[in-house]
Amino acid sequence: MDRIEAMRVFVAALDEGSLVGAGRRLGRSPAAVSRAIAFLERHVGAELLHRTTRSLRLSEAGERYAAACRRILVDLEEADLSAMGERSAPRGTLTVTAPPISGEEILRPVIDAYLEAYPAVSVNLLLLDRHANLVEEGVDVALRVGELPDSSMVATRVGGGVKRVVVASPRYLAEHPRVVEPADLARHQIVTTTHFGHDTWVFPSALAGGVSRSVHFKPRLVVNSVRAALASAVAGLGVTRLYTYHVAEHVLEGSLRILLRDAEPPPLPVHLVTPQGRSSTPKVRAFLDFAAPRLRAEFARLSADADDLDAD
Repeated sequence: MDRIEAMRVFVAALDEGSLVGAGRRLGRSPAAVSRAIAFLERHVGAELLHRTTRSLRLSEAGERYAAACRRILVDLEEADLSAMGERSAPRGTLTVTAPPISGEEILRPVIDAYLEAYPAVSVNLLLLDRHANLVEEGVDVALRVGELPDSSMVATRVGGGVKRVVVASPRYLAEHPRVVEPADLARHQIVTTTHFGHDTWVFPSALAGGVSRSVHFKPRLVVNSVRAALASAVAGLGVTRLYTYHVAEHVLEGSLRILLRDAEPPPLPVHLVTPQGRSSTPKVRAFLDFAAPRLRAEFARLSADADDLDAD
């Protein structure tokens, strides 16, 4: 069996979450998918997947091997395009990742338009509540909100007005003490997400040049989903902290109110990030050129809408 083709089957099984799904995607039987993975396991001399009737789980060796397989398959695709003289014509599969809500509501319409403009390209959109390792997970482009660490990644700024706001429902606020300053939050029920701070929120100093204020709390609810935190806050469970574009609709309709407007941190930038080696490939270059101006316009609109939201 061809090892590269077996790698493609292995990666497809991981992406689909099952042997049946991989077979459906590749036009193979589940038995053929199983044989391809068994071939790789014999070749490397280690179990790559723990299989059950309902799920697949990578072994420790499988995690390392999967990352290497993704890198190899991306490099092979780029080598093929170069050899065929297709560097000026976008084609192939573009893998993009983004946070769930911004990915669904902001980035997805841009991707739809990109696919119409470039019929030879297909897109794999991964909506994740975590930062994917772009190189190891074979991702071409990521939408990132927040300051970027120093790295070799190529970043294209597409927005700069995303704010973190503290919100609660009118029902909750009517039954609990007023929130006048950040320290008051320590006496409230907090609904937090795993990527917005488990037990601490940081706010700017009340004085110019002063020390930032950290508020420590024991959360009433911790979730790994923005939508879940938002729903619990609307239902009156407690206070949460999210981005303005997460809460705008609920604030405008009155089911949430923004608190501590005077203590908001500075707005955060938004970037499209891509590994340096892939930024010049035609599908990635075309996507950056196509998406960047559209995302800038959308984030500018969202920033303007955020400024119009009523504060407590």
